[in-house]
Amino acid sequence: MSVPAGLRPASPAADPIPEPAPAPALRRVVDWRIRFALLGLIWGFSFLFIKVGTEAFAPLQVTLGRMVFGTAVLVATLLVKRDRLPRGRRTWLHLTVAALLLNALPFSLFAYAELTIPSTLAGICNATTPLWSMVVSVVALSEDKPTRQRFAGVGLGFLGVLTVLGAWQGFSGQDPAGTAMALIAAASYAVGWAYVRRTLAATGTSNLALSSSQLLLGSAQLALITPFFTSVPESFPILPVLSVVALGALGTGIAFLLQYALVAEKGPTIAVMVTYLIPVVATAAGVLLLHERLGWNEPVGAVVVLAGAALTQLRPRRPRTGRPSGAPQP
Repeated sequence: MSVPAGLRPASPAADPIPEPAPAPALRRVVDWRIRFALLGLIWGFSFLFIKVGTEAFAPLQVTLGRMVFGTAVLVATLLVKRDRLPRGRRTWLHLTVAALLLNALPFSLFAYAELTIPSTLAGICNATTPLWSMVVSVVALSEDKPTRQRFAGVGLGFLGVLTVLGAWQGFSGQDPAGTAMALIAAASYAVGWAYVRRTLAATGTSNLALSSSQLLLGSAQLALITPFFTSVPESFPILPVLSVVALGALGTGIAFLLQYALVAEKGPTIAVMVTYLIPVVATAAGVLLLHERLGWNEPVGAVVVLAGAALTQLRPRRPRTGRPSGAPQP
């Protein structure tokens, strides 16, 4: 899962920001629950698309293709809406860093990780992002006050990670390097969101324009690096090619547009809720379509990870003041 700079999920590292309401026609045609399920399916299947893509192409090539097709979707939408790219050198510099932390680096790490670990494990590792967000918020966002409940959520979540990996049996059956890359990718999302909150929260530019610019920059970063570490593929098998196209157009482009409309309609909390659906879809897709082996500890550990992530999202209740429910709060 990736959220472009313009659209930050509700996490300890990102406060809700008001969004314009989507077009009424969209609400009438497709219920938000259907769009929510579709978003979870797209992001959950992204790990399967990565796995299939790396069967024929180098990880950096898969990531570059993903970025290019995702950028094409957002830029096309930007042109249709007649929106403009952001202006200002400082904004573009911040977007360059955001593109690295939220796109180029984590996308590449997940692609490299899936050379040696199942797509199911990659999807579960992605679910640790809220845990990393809590850690980053304590370190980087001094105004965000942690609670015992959130600390307990972080501890519980990483206990779930150890369960997924089978720590009691020496992590047998899982590649440590691949797993570490997937966990670092999830942490990179958290760091990226914190950076975006600090630097791009008040640019006055639309989310679509910021995100399109971010993906353009991420594509440029990968286009510069990929030729030095890969060679031209000898063939272009249809299934891996379609997987890369789907990964970019659906998993990066269309997914952003879906989430943008959902957050605008139902609020930023929806961005956290979809996190809990992604590993379920990724696991089902990996087991049913790729025939990946699933031990008992992986789904059990995933549930523990998600429970910990949920605890990190809970905010302390405001004390009662005896005022009527509609009275303003200080």
